[in-house]
Amino acid sequence: MLVVKLGGSAGIDPGPTLDNLAELAKREQVVFIHGANATLDDWTRKLGQTPRLVQSKSGQVSRFTDAPTMDLMLAVYAGLVNKRLVEGLQARGVNAVGLSALDGGIARGPRKDVLRAIEDGKPKILRGDFAGSIERIDTGLIELLLGNGYLPVLTPPALSNTGEAINVDGDKLSLQLAIALRADALVILSNTAGLLGNLSDPSSLIRRIDVDDDAGVERAMNAARGRMKKKVQAGIDAVRAGIGKVVFADAGVDHPIDQALGGAGTTLTGARVPAKGSNA
Repeated sequence: MLVVKLGGSAGIDPGPTLDNLAELAKREQVVFIHGANATLDDWTRKLGQTPRLVQSKSGQVSRFTDAPTMDLMLAVYAGLVNKRLVEGLQARGVNAVGLSALDGGIARGPRKDVLRAIEDGKPKILRGDFAGSIERIDTGLIELLLGNGYLPVLTPPALSNTGEAINVDGDKLSLQLAIALRADALVILSNTAGLLGNLSDPSSLIRRIDVDDDAGVERAMNAARGRMKKKVQAGIDAVRAGIGKVVFADAGVDHPIDQALGGAGTTLTGARVPAKGSNA
């Protein structure tokens, strides 16, 4: 079982990933998760608005998701981008099914209505946010699809405990799904070769992180910037929860998934422990 996440940053061509998924789907079960941040930003601007990104005290960047933004997120993530990726896989002979994580209650958790953030260098309390976190995963629908030869294509949003659509981090969704499905590996593809020690130096790629090495983990977290902090933390959590391997790698190469599993990018490993069940 393999879980693959394709980031939604600007400039990422999904073609190589879809080509590779079509090959992999012939010999093993795969769950595909995607983001759509850049497309959501584009459509926000087309509607005459400015994407509202805020930073937490820890330095992590997130989107303030008010009600109009959630409407647009549903249209872009679960609609436009999701269905184009399904279209691409179907064209490659893969019987893909597009879903959001709120379908069938795949991912559930609390909504965080109040967001404490740093915006324009000042601490603020923002209300009316439709963001949340994942507390429970129900793999029933995904397993039903996998068992009948379909390739699930998943994306945020998830479902709140009170039945609302909530914006959740795509990497954390990938992490929780990988744990619940007892995946052998989680591959997270983006527009970088992996985690760089120096953002301006491609040769500073950190090739391996042992999550049992506290000093190494600290160095990796210090090297991560912006959204990469969330990605690295999600990878560390996944390995510690029992996923055998997590890899951050470049989506822009041929056979990006195969290359990632073969040693390209940044690989996170550690002492394997039994993976948790579907309530992880």
